[in-house]
Amino acid sequence: AVADKPEGPFYNIETILAPRGEGFFDGTTCHNPHIKLVDGKYCLFYIGNSNKKTDTKRVALATSDSLNGPWKRPDKPLVEVGAADAWDNHCTSNPSFIKHPNGEYWLYYKSWNSDDYYNSDNPTVRGNRKYGLAIAKSLEGPYQKYEGNPIVDYSSLGNNRQLEDGNVFIENGKFYMICRDMGRFDHEVGIILESEDGIHWSEPKVSYFGTEEYFFQAPAPKNLKKYGRFERPQVLMQNGKPTHLFV
Repeated sequence: AVADKPEGPFYNIETILAPRGEGFFDGTTCHNPHIKLVDGKYCLFYIGNSNKKTDTKRVALATSDSLNGPWKRPDKPLVEVGAADAWDNHCTSNPSFIKHPNGEYWLYYKSWNSDDYYNSDNPTVRGNRKYGLAIAKSLEGPYQKYEGNPIVDYSSLGNNRQLEDGNVFIENGKFYMICRDMGRFDHEVGIILESEDGIHWSEPKVSYFGTEEYFFQAPAPKNLKKYGRFERPQVLMQNGKPTHLFV
């Protein structure tokens, strides 16, 4: 979708990625896009899955020399799940990418362990979302998982506190991660974390509020249980500064 300015309006142009069908890791879904210009190439990080369920979600990378395409699609994901007893044995999801000032390629991803049940008050909540980091010497990998993963983990705080939708950017030499909160404050606000090295992160602060702080919403329809919050924050950087937040 294309607009003349970041505030829109955006006009739909075409579909550039779609499910490829049986036999592909992105056979049933392509979602959660995260796009960056890296080394003169347009890099569209996304999630594909093959069974319409979360346990086959995998982070992947499509590339193009032009926003108009054509787009080169991968045969395999960038990051696979961990071993059966690993914290990230369920999926790799919600990618965020930076080219590190040291020249490395850093990919942040969300995951959880399939067998974790942290919230006894709500047995429908399975697992606890955490963030990991994978690092490569070249854009298309191979990506090696950081030995100290997960780098953000709120599970020890109890009551199934967690976070998701992390988006990492660098401003004035400092790393920032803006996310959707899931219990540190509440389930409607966004949070922001700071880091000197992109690995060790500060305690979160509220970065944005739920929808009711910004505009009126009619009562939630009966068929919608999740209502009134912003998700999947994406930051537009211009000349090294964050100028717009898309949610």
